[in-house]
Amino acid sequence: MTDMAVPGVVDAAKPFDRARALAAFRLGDQTFYWVTRICALTVLFILGGIILSLIIGAWPAMQAFGLEFLVTRRWAPQVSPSPVLGALGPIYGTLVTSFIAMLIAVPVGIGIAIFLTELCPPVLRRPVGIAIELLAGIPSIIYGMWGFFVLAPFMTNHVQPVMIGLFEGVPVLGTIFGGPPSYLSLFNAALVLAIMILPFITAISRDVFTTVPPMLKESAYGLGCTTWEVVNNVVIPFTRVGVIGGIMLALGRALGETMAVTFIIGNSFQINGSIFAPGTTISAAIASEFAEASGLHQSALILLGLLLFVLTFIVLASARIMLARLERKAGN
Repeated sequence: MTDMAVPGVVDAAKPFDRARALAAFRLGDQTFYWVTRICALTVLFILGGIILSLIIGAWPAMQAFGLEFLVTRRWAPQVSPSPVLGALGPIYGTLVTSFIAMLIAVPVGIGIAIFLTELCPPVLRRPVGIAIELLAGIPSIIYGMWGFFVLAPFMTNHVQPVMIGLFEGVPVLGTIFGGPPSYLSLFNAALVLAIMILPFITAISRDVFTTVPPMLKESAYGLGCTTWEVVNNVVIPFTRVGVIGGIMLALGRALGETMAVTFIIGNSFQINGSIFAPGTTISAAIASEFAEASGLHQSALILLGLLLFVLTFIVLASARIMLARLERKAGN
């Protein structure tokens, strides 16, 4: 009768080779280590390649304009014998639209997250949460079309005239909310941006709010605290690092948004004190002019992209430093 090996049963006649087993484990461990290391280094190489290509492409503009590129308001690529190009207008538009968008989206997004985790009836919690998350999946060009054909007429005919009349004659505010109403404006673009980044703030805030130990909230309620006091004194302090991280992620998205802003901002390089005036952002300027650009004009647009990269890096680096300090304070 022929001897047959039974699967899963170790042959007792064969001695266990400890050295071979250890070598196999060591080989697998080394392979896993190098595969993950190569993946991590690949990201750094890609990032370095992007930075290097931007610097190479922007070098002619850097030599031609120098630091004056950052403070020049005029953008005239067709002027002869040499174009006059400045980044102050796009930088101003990028900062203003992002600031207004964050001013609107942060309290609304955190408020929705608090409602979903603390106040929302269980039967509505999942549908509302899914609806918020679906906003993140809508393509940006759809937001731009909706903003141009639906939001802009509504704001121009019903909201902007009221705000202009309300602040007319008031120092500073009268200039910021000055007229006339316009379909294409910084404010309309910022409002679309606020709707686009709202899901990021809401989703991350809701997820970190759910990590609060129920015992902490129950203890606060047991002491007689109201829902507002529990949220303000327990939930927010316990999760502030995660909330700030979500806000900074949304800010990074707002700084680099392109198509939706291009549709509705007006693509004007002029700087106006009114948020109802047309303007432009760095990403919108690149998207609207890069296809027809050449020579020094193209190099200036690449330099705008490099400035946007640096601006985003500064924002994210500042966020990491702030989060690290908050974590150290929490540890102390």
